[in-house]
Amino acid sequence: MAMPEPRIRFVLGGVQKAGTSALAHYLGLHPRLRLPADKEAHVFDAPGFDEAWTSAQIDSLHAGRFDRGSDAEALHGDATPFYLVHPRVVARIARYNPAMRWIVLLRDPAERALSQFHMERQRGKERWPLWPALLLERWRLRAHADDFSRTSPLRRHGYRLRGDYARQLDALHARFPREQVLLLSNRELREDPTGTLRKACAFLGVDPLPGDLRPEIVLAGDYAPPPRNGIRMRLLRWLMRRELREMRERYGIAFDD
Repeated sequence: MAMPEPRIRFVLGGVQKAGTSALAHYLGLHPRLRLPADKEAHVFDAPGFDEAWTSAQIDSLHAGRFDRGSDAEALHGDATPFYLVHPRVVARIARYNPAMRWIVLLRDPAERALSQFHMERQRGKERWPLWPALLLERWRLRAHADDFSRTSPLRRHGYRLRGDYARQLDALHARFPREQVLLLSNRELREDPTGTLRKACAFLGVDPLPGDLRPEIVLAGDYAPPPRNGIRMRLLRWLMRRELREMRERYGIAFDD
């Protein structure tokens, strides 16, 4: 007797502060796609995740997170940006569903880091100014490499860690073939949401939505981003020069054009 397919068939797995909420909203408009009611299920990165759980047990944890009926023809997905951050989480997803399709939305890592920093400051979770927070990151995270607790510095203060895309994509491709990974940019989502959604629909094997989409907020934030060529962004890019270089050399993706 054939085993049932895993419930979750695709993941919008990153990156944080790149417009995943907007893309999840667009995907949720499709009649054949289902995403959790609160967007992020946080099942595979749960602090109490048990490596011995079966696919059926993991499916049961997802079951109550969808607000529409369990249409047998629908593709169920998840949109938790943290999933891409840690190789252990990627490995859990690979064991659960080796055929999982990943949509990864990328943003200039320096811009992304600055956006996350301001978000954590607004939440009252970051006490350091920007430059000390970035320079102290390695020491703040050192004892938390495998800490998945909700208050872990790994989640709150990994400004450069979350922008180390080459490392994350290396870990992802070690578990999933490249044809199961779609890389998109926040710029194309912002400038052409309809075309971006069509790419995602084709990747997931569903027909595109008819008509054009109404643009949604892609990069929400209550601060004024500095000019891309201003001194602050140039310093940030210098600080993250390794991350930028490795993405350019290993994946042919540049963020300074």
